[in-house]
Amino acid sequence: MTDFRTVTDRFSVSPQISLADVAAAAAQGFTVIINNRPDGEGPGQPTSAEMEAAARAAGLAYVYAPVMGMPGPAQVEATAKALAGDSGRVLAFCRSGTRSILTWAIGQADTADHDELKRLGMRAGYDLSPVLG
Repeated sequence: MTDFRTVTDRFSVSPQISLADVAAAAAQGFTVIINNRPDGEGPGQPTSAEMEAAARAAGLAYVYAPVMGMPGPAQVEATAKALAGDSGRVLAFCRSGTRSILTWAIGQADTADHDELKRLGMRAGYDLSPVLG
């Protein structure tokens, strides 16, 4: 079952998606999927290779940027790159969606109003204060 949570017009996050959810994401107009969940983190979780194959089959670009603990520069850069230019709508996921939205928020923190970022996070069901103060 999909639980895609809109953050902005171009960026949404979700708890772990299934292989079937990839087709649902494509049907809803997403063009890029970012997987922030490390392989093997939980039982029954699809692997990155399986997710990538499903994304490619659905005509979506796929980015694997696993986050363990707090997001680092590589994951922040991968998210920013996926959102750069006219890449279309981006869906990022991890176990709960928290690491995905924190990764995005860190990338926005230098140029966006922190109160607005926090509001967007709360609207999607996430507290961004761990990275925005």
